[in-house]
Amino acid sequence: MVSSANPIKASAHCDGPCGVYDPASSRIAAEAVQSMTNKMLALECPDSSNTPAMAGYLNTMSRYASIKEEQAHLTKSELLVLWTDYFKPEHLESNPNLHDLFWRATKLCSACKVEVSPSHAQDLMDIIEEIHDVFWATKGREVPWIRAS
Repeated sequence: MVSSANPIKASAHCDGPCGVYDPASSRIAAEAVQSMTNKMLALECPDSSNTPAMAGYLNTMSRYASIKEEQAHLTKSELLVLWTDYFKPEHLESNPNLHDLFWRATKLCSACKVEVSPSHAQDLMDIIEEIHDVFWATKGREVPWIRAS
């Protein structure tokens, strides 16, 4: 029997004690943000008098924008799970800029939603790489940063 003198310590990214955390999910979502941003900027607008071509352009652009926003929101959600559920006070001792790092990352997620900015999309990838490095350092592991794209 567990008593208050000997409590069981559990931690998890959800309300269950699975204990599974990995910044890879935020990286993958951010890569989609970057990809959609680049696709939006590369898409050429047809002559507005060409109704079928314009309809196709608007359809494709709106799909890219929707995916970009959805993935930016997912990136933010994944980052917030790491920030609020995985990282503990002892991690702040060895990484005093941790709160600022996550605050900047989540602000970049918002910027990527409302803008079509390749520089912000790249900044988001760069800061997630920093988070990746900090995360794996807390586990005493060197895990290479590998992009899917």
